[in-house]
Amino acid sequence: MVMMAMQYQRSLQQGLVVLLCLIASSALATSVNNIRIHASPEKTRLVFDVAAPREHTLFMLENPLRLVIDMPATTLAKQPRRQSWRGKDLTNTAIRKIRFSSAKQPDLRVVLELDATVKPRSFLLKPVAQYGDRLVIDLFRQTALESSKPPSKTVHSVRRDIVIAIDPGHGGEDPGSIGPGRTFEKTVVLAIAQALAMKVNQTPGFKAILTRQGDYYLEHRKRTQIAREQKADVFISIHADAWKTAQPSGASVFAISQRGATSETARWIAEKENRADLIGGVGNVSLDDKDDVLAGVLLDLSMTASLGASLEMGQQVLEAIKPINKLHKKSVEQASFIVLKSPDIPSILVETGFISNPGEERKLRSKAHQQKIAQAIFDGVYAYFEDRPPEGTAFAAKVANRQKHQNYTVKKGDTLSEIAQRFRVSQQSIKGANALKSDRLRVGQLLKIPGRS
Repeated sequence: MVMMAMQYQRSLQQGLVVLLCLIASSALATSVNNIRIHASPEKTRLVFDVAAPREHTLFMLENPLRLVIDMPATTLAKQPRRQSWRGKDLTNTAIRKIRFSSAKQPDLRVVLELDATVKPRSFLLKPVAQYGDRLVIDLFRQTALESSKPPSKTVHSVRRDIVIAIDPGHGGEDPGSIGPGRTFEKTVVLAIAQALAMKVNQTPGFKAILTRQGDYYLEHRKRTQIAREQKADVFISIHADAWKTAQPSGASVFAISQRGATSETARWIAEKENRADLIGGVGNVSLDDKDDVLAGVLLDLSMTASLGASLEMGQQVLEAIKPINKLHKKSVEQASFIVLKSPDIPSILVETGFISNPGEERKLRSKAHQQKIAQAIFDGVYAYFEDRPPEGTAFAAKVANRQKHQNYTVKKGDTLSEIAQRFRVSQQSIKGANALKSDRLRVGQLLKIPGRS
């Protein structure tokens, strides 16, 4: 009886060990719930939405070119409609075909058949907003890697254009905020940015560059890197605000703060924008030949000058937006947005309205309102550069050579405000130069239009 009892106890212990192993194995297993693919000019991005973080391995194979992704103890929660993807699903990507291991296998293997040599990079992202854990695979084409190198130095003409870098926020797998009517922030801000770029390029002496021209995502540091490589004079990031409730409304302008945000709202928004990009380093300021103390002093001086210019320009933009859109705050706010941390380029972030407010969401979807917002942003930037034109630019020469007064004959339908806007001077300065006591004008009246000192 004693022997039987001991054998029974031993069997029970063995069974318990097996059960615990099965439970542990089940706890360690995870699944891929969804796969998203995004193409941009520099890379192809695959995003695997996973139930839990999972270690993975990558390795390349040749003849034919393939990238193999192994995920231990992982399954596909929803088997794709086909055992492999090809054709239109992979248009404009570096991938010809995607194959998966059998659903019966305990480990998941994903094979990417490639059409060109790529440099893969992978990383895990923690849950944020509507997304859970993610495994991200970036495939950088060789041509993209080569084109990302800083351009060779060229001889510039004496009078160059003022370069305005325009950054539509979010993009691709990062939709930004989503309005109650299912309006995506990434879509609205791209439309406003493209309208702004068109207005900039139509103005002699100005040139616009867009950090992204389609629906794809760029890391925040990459956005400022593009502006720096293009020698931008200013960096403008376009966004659409959101809050936990539908009540807040109005446009805002932000500049960088070295000590944090100026209000609880600004701190919340800064956290929302920053957490979309969990990878990045320091800015690309060349300080290799400076010691730590000198580098710190130079960066501090550069950031101080850049911040001062950002605040002044931001206020001009707010004043230009005020007649066409309610302001959330009447002065420029400051917050620690990653995208504004460029010590050598004045940078502002324009929140064009609250997409979480149903009324403002409808306005932001309107092409007419998008055009008005774009025009207001450019009017503010233009006004700033009229007072402080960058040396060596064609615009600086234009400002310097402007006559003290210009003459203008009033035509039918003209108003004082329209004339002031056309010549980019204030109504009061026109009234003062012509001793006008009211805004009334008559057809054929000769006006002296004062220049800007």
